[in-house]
Amino acid sequence: MSATEPMRDHWWWRPGWKTGRSFYTWHVTFADQPGAQRLVADYAPVLEKLPQLDPVPSRWLHLTLQGIGFTDEVADDDVDRIVRAARQRCAELEPFTVAIGPAHVDPETIQMPARPLEPLARLRLAIRAAIGDVWGHDNVPEPEAGFRAHVSLGYSNTAGPAEPVAQALDAHGGYTGEVTVTSVSLINLNRDRKAYEWTDVASVPLGGGTPSRT
Repeated sequence: MSATEPMRDHWWWRPGWKTGRSFYTWHVTFADQPGAQRLVADYAPVLEKLPQLDPVPSRWLHLTLQGIGFTDEVADDDVDRIVRAARQRCAELEPFTVAIGPAHVDPETIQMPARPLEPLARLRLAIRAAIGDVWGHDNVPEPEAGFRAHVSLGYSNTAGPAEPVAQALDAHGGYTGEVTVTSVSLINLNRDRKAYEWTDVASVPLGGGTPSRT
């Protein structure tokens, strides 16, 4: 986006969302990735100076792949079947490394692109195929096109100009880091406290490693 465009408050209630409601979604998470943790530390000094942003704590750093639906609308048996299908699909994929960063201003976030896109897009297609194995391929939520692989460092908490944020990022300098994707997580996500927080539902390894179900 252009620095002359305004930023928007990210925390408005999108359709279907309300306090106490949560959502099943597939994310790549980074709690065990030193490269991602270093990026949080690298950008922390500039984010601390920007009160119009809510920084993402390192434990909640994530890359969104594919939603399933609100938890009160998805049967537990369907969740189990989708996880089993995802294990089969992801067993055919190998772990891969991507670079994330540097950070830039988006209309509602400070985010870092993840590149190369191709292995992440392939992982997303495997998850979409797993959902389709259970619900039918015409019933997979969310469009297949338009996937932008990114990791958000902070969310705008008010409407206002983007230029001060962009200038602060430019002055701070750009940083990148590498992460290795060895699994994908199904999570139960909520945003009750103006933050994306979750409980883990299942972790599905790439390449046929040992799966887990919480």
